[in-house]
Amino acid sequence: MRAVFSYPMKGQVRLAEIVAALSLGIDLGFGQPMEHVLRQCLIGMRLAELTGLDERQRVDVYYTALLVNVGCHTDAHEQAKWFGDDIALKADKYVHRLGSFRSVIAGLGRIGEGRPPLHRVRIGLEFAISGHREVDNMIDQHAAMARQLAEQLGLPMSTREALAAAYEQWNGHGWPGKLRAEQIPMAARIAQLSEFLEVAYRVRGIDAAAQVAREGSGSQFDPLLCDLVVSRRNEVFETADTDETWNRVIASEPQLAVPLDDETFDAALRAVATFTDLKSPYSIGHSLAVTVLAESAASIAGLDPEARTTLRRAALLHDIGRLGVSNAIWDRPAPLGLGDWERVRMYPYLTERMLSQAPELARIGSIAGQHAERLDGSGYPRGLAGASISRSARLLAAADVYQALREPRAYRPAFADSEAASQLRAEVKAGRLDADSVDAVLAAVGHRVPTKAKHPAGLTSREVDVLRLLARGSSNKDIATQLVVTPKTVGKHVEHIYTKIGASSRAAAGLFAVRYGLLPEDTENA
Repeated sequence: MRAVFSYPMKGQVRLAEIVAALSLGIDLGFGQPMEHVLRQCLIGMRLAELTGLDERQRVDVYYTALLVNVGCHTDAHEQAKWFGDDIALKADKYVHRLGSFRSVIAGLGRIGEGRPPLHRVRIGLEFAISGHREVDNMIDQHAAMARQLAEQLGLPMSTREALAAAYEQWNGHGWPGKLRAEQIPMAARIAQLSEFLEVAYRVRGIDAAAQVAREGSGSQFDPLLCDLVVSRRNEVFETADTDETWNRVIASEPQLAVPLDDETFDAALRAVATFTDLKSPYSIGHSLAVTVLAESAASIAGLDPEARTTLRRAALLHDIGRLGVSNAIWDRPAPLGLGDWERVRMYPYLTERMLSQAPELARIGSIAGQHAERLDGSGYPRGLAGASISRSARLLAAADVYQALREPRAYRPAFADSEAASQLRAEVKAGRLDADSVDAVLAAVGHRVPTKAKHPAGLTSREVDVLRLLARGSSNKDIATQLVVTPKTVGKHVEHIYTKIGASSRAAAGLFAVRYGLLPEDTENA
């Protein structure tokens, strides 16, 4: 997708609305209230104004502030694996300054959190021996993944470069540690400072925010920006107190805005869907696969073109609310407790809430928010029943259940096509799923013909097998067991794969696999 910067026409969907909606999920993923990122964007735009940046530079500040932490959920699986609740771990960012001794101690104190004492000791030993390598470069990868999303959204090169440098620090001790002082793009400097200012201002007031600027001046933050915050604090924060945060952020988009036609709108939604699914190796590629299935089923069911388009877009974003639930829950290989289930039951509501502000997104959200409802009232989040569930939502529910069954989960392997079909029919018999919708989904599956294509990036068939398991979060030892080879052989395959596809993390490998259609695989023929 390549965005074209111009003035948007009335009623046209804007990229700012999609990115702002995504930012609400970023809030939840950091344990912050919704609109934290929107408020830091307003603070950032105020700093951009006070420093005299031009319109092009304000575009960079605007989108860098909204997307600065978008990559932080892409290794939530690894965060939860070592530290328990990944959301609580990320919330520590605002308690202990990044890279400080206290932040290191706090992180170590979370190793194995939520597990029995003996289990925590074992995880601690594993972390000390080898696990620390898995997390050493996490922040570097967060910036790299944010840059990739910006590229997929068609944002300017200057915005991508700012996102890639968003964790650099003025003293050169940031991540990846390649830039310092004025080498760091101004948009990155403003976005990072604005993020911490917003939390301090919201929690402790304007003087506390000024103190954050003082304490970080010349180390984490640009001293000139910090001086501006301290000396003109009332002007910096005058836009942060508002009951119309969303509207103010959308209105604050620089005049070189990014309107979207139908094609670029869909491309932006696909990019967001792909990044949402990177949250867990068990959900990777899920939303795109559900979209293909739901759209095919909608055609078979006779939905009109406009309804099919809305359903397709709802399918792409139906799981965006998952960002607000910890991977300690999503990736748990054991039954969930009542409290965990209550958090799971809320995520479709979060999806709908995130999409509720912009009219076109709200139409999508109303369908996406119903995809876990069931005809007998046993679904969630609202326990809707019968005719209260829209026809499009019924199709989306059937497509989502079928696709989920065909994918592995932490607590079970993937079902074969025939087994998944039997499960869907059982849901119809139990009165939970709509019979016509299930018939349409199963008919769509029966008409799909697997294609055999040459593997991308020169990957061999065996490397594709390894890549799929790697993206799903399997260790080298687990991959060796499943493929009946030695861990040493797997290690060589992984090294070759990373070299060929230009990746260096599970999330990046997973993104490549989804982009080239390698995930989710056809479980019947895998």
